[in-house]
Amino acid sequence: MSTSFASLLAILLFSVACTLASPLANANITSTTPALSPEAFKRAVAAPYVFTAFTSASESNLYVYTSNDGTSFNLLKGPAYTPPTGLIRDPSVILHTDGKYYIAYTTNWSGTNFAIASSTNLQSWTLVATISTASSFQPVNTWAPEFFKDPKTGKINIIVSLSTGSYGPFLPYAFTATDSTLKTWSGPVVLSGISNAGLGYIDTFPVYFNNQYHIFAKAETNGKKTIEHAVASSLTGPYNFVQTGNFAGWGQAEGPCITVLPNGKFRLYADGYSSGKYIYSDSSDLYNWSAYQTIPSLSGTVRHGTVLKQ
Repeated sequence: MSTSFASLLAILLFSVACTLASPLANANITSTTPALSPEAFKRAVAAPYVFTAFTSASESNLYVYTSNDGTSFNLLKGPAYTPPTGLIRDPSVILHTDGKYYIAYTTNWSGTNFAIASSTNLQSWTLVATISTASSFQPVNTWAPEFFKDPKTGKINIIVSLSTGSYGPFLPYAFTATDSTLKTWSGPVVLSGISNAGLGYIDTFPVYFNNQYHIFAKAETNGKKTIEHAVASSLTGPYNFVQTGNFAGWGQAEGPCITVLPNGKFRLYADGYSSGKYIYSDSSDLYNWSAYQTIPSLSGTVRHGTVLKQ
């Protein structure tokens, strides 16, 4: 066997081995409309769950985790993204129809904007846009932008907590993407029926189920700091609170997000910020929840983020 032929054979065998070993070779991603191109499909990670968050050690860096079962999470990359300016708190992640991942995130403790970044592989991110939240009033705080694709309209929304005073009172407002680039948005439109008494509500996460919009939001008022549950027939309300206080036994917690498990049940994740725990709890109807469990691989490290089921 000649030296050149042996070298060529070694290169070919190495290439095949790398292809078989790559997690992208067996990518598992839910179909979307329009269908993803083969190239976009290959960009998705193999794990069915993706979790984007910031950590207790840094609110200026994005950390990306993946999971095969929604219970045990492994770090994919961290830091994965440091924005050009400001912070990267509360990153909410979606997989868009263009085959890219997008995060919306809090840029600072105070201010009138949130930001959006994108990635093809969850590991390298680029700033897409900085979205102003100023309108007929000038928010003092712009917190926790949360992506929500409305199944009834097909539109992509971001629900943002805006305050009229310093660190409260807060109310949730909806912004709606005006094109597929996610660079321009209409809004804000307040989610009506929600009281801003005390410090109001932050970290609002919407879910559409049984022809109703459910929101899970943290009551920010001192002495509460619990996740509460409200329902409405429209995304923008009016909402009626159906479960308040520590109704599910989660204790003081924030940053709720909900995903769906393979068995059809809902799983809520939350940041038990004062305890240092990251917790989850399961439900089949969004009203009755299992006793919470802690996630050892995240507790003590990870803060408010969002889990995406691909």
